[in-house]
Amino acid sequence: MPKVVDHEQRREELVRVVWEIISREGIEGATVRRVAEAAGISVGGLRHYFDNQRGLLSFAAEAVARSVTKRITGHLDAELPGMRRAQLILEEMLPLDDDRRVEVDVWLACLVRSRMDESMAEQRRAGWAGERHICRLAVAFRHGLPLPTRIGQEFGDAGLEGQAMRLHVFMDGLTLQTAAYPDNFTPQAVRRMVHEELCRLGEPSAE
Repeated sequence: MPKVVDHEQRREELVRVVWEIISREGIEGATVRRVAEAAGISVGGLRHYFDNQRGLLSFAAEAVARSVTKRITGHLDAELPGMRRAQLILEEMLPLDDDRRVEVDVWLACLVRSRMDESMAEQRRAGWAGERHICRLAVAFRHGLPLPTRIGQEFGDAGLEGQAMRLHVFMDGLTLQTAAYPDNFTPQAVRRMVHEELCRLGEPSAE
């Protein structure tokens, strides 16, 4: 009887293999052959998911986006105070534990590659828009305002848009710093910095 393959489970297994290789060895080490070897399957067995390194990198980046989105959705569905919810959704973009550190390593590596590989340009643009949307959500939660319902939806207020922009820049800088210099930051210190930045946003009328 032919073996039934659970493609969703296999996809998740491959995601972990690809992420770990990129995190340890960089993008250049993440070849189709290397992934097949680490996953214990044939190169031909990977054709269902990707057939070259470009497809492999897209596969890895899309998986990061799905993982972060799933966790953030959990916070959006939970009953939490606005400030706490803002804190938690921002933390999902930071390397605060081993799993998120690998995700950030993968995302930054793919982001750098996308500057040279036009086939990944749309992922770069979508990533930026997604991050800005998360920052807009955090600003809305911080002030108890209605949430933007779609990616790309701006506040009808220049001051609030300015807060989202500055928060986005802060988060990008913090992500890069904590990923590049992990020994300089404890998770507690990073969480405190995020909280302090949210507190600095002030009230909408102050903008």
